[in-house]
Amino acid sequence: MLQRTFPKTGWQVGIIGFGAWGIGGQWGPVERTQAEEALRAAIDAGMNFIDTADAYGEPPGTSEHIIGDLLEREKLRDRVILATKVGNFARRGGHPLPYTDPLHVELCCDASLYRLRTDTIDLYQCHIGNPTPEQTEVFLEAFDRLLRKGKVRAFGLSTGEVEPCKAFNRDGRLVAVQLDYSLLNRQPEQQLLTWCQQHDVATIIRGPLAQGLLAGKFNKDTRFDDSVRAKWNEGAGRERFLSQLDTVEKLRFLETPEQTMAQAALRFVLSHPAATVAIPGAKSPEQARANAAAGDRVLNETELTRAGQATGG
Repeated sequence: MLQRTFPKTGWQVGIIGFGAWGIGGQWGPVERTQAEEALRAAIDAGMNFIDTADAYGEPPGTSEHIIGDLLEREKLRDRVILATKVGNFARRGGHPLPYTDPLHVELCCDASLYRLRTDTIDLYQCHIGNPTPEQTEVFLEAFDRLLRKGKVRAFGLSTGEVEPCKAFNRDGRLVAVQLDYSLLNRQPEQQLLTWCQQHDVATIIRGPLAQGLLAGKFNKDTRFDDSVRAKWNEGAGRERFLSQLDTVEKLRFLETPEQTMAQAALRFVLSHPAATVAIPGAKSPEQARANAAAGDRVLNETELTRAGQATGG
């Protein structure tokens, strides 16, 4: 797998990482054993960047629990860069924390450290995409305290906007931005990716497969029963889903005997000069290994040109 350097840290990461949202069960049920097998297969295949969040899944089978238990039991912690996020805990249950005091963030960090069974989180990210100025101050103060205590090594932000990035990088210490980017969402090319590149900020590409659409396996009759994509079954969500299916069909030329549609989609986002690591999800060892196999190259110029034409880029 190709590797890239995480700016400001010197970390060497494989360009395909493991996005752990799916193993928390919100994309449909997944057995604990299968989730652990998928994660172990990812690590064995060269993924050394794992991204999760304190809001993924329900205890005792949250994404953080699964990761922490496996890393500790099999003594794999030293083989990975471990990233998690704070800011959406209990939101799905209707009881979000206000994050009006740095202690809220610090307590969430302690809880994540416990679930992840580690003394230090490598990258701790604000999970609120467009924080208020007051929340920004709270998070920056909390991150500063956590850095001084050695509980985190670096901090980042998950967002789709440039202005929050500027606020979090006011002293030049913002290490990474996690952003949604894919062949079906090229908006970050307009400003956000360029900003990150100019300010030496790593980019963590979430949604590179557009919640599964770019795997090329859905059709107009597909229905969804997971909590994330249920909105695609009716109304405006259904219309958007069908429209995006049309775009996926225009990208079928990328699918060859040597390359799946999903691998092409991953290689596309990693072709951008600002991209550091993509974090597709995987709920099985087979998916994890297929994702990892995409990390041996990026798209060539011909593929990029045709993909751009097909997606209006």
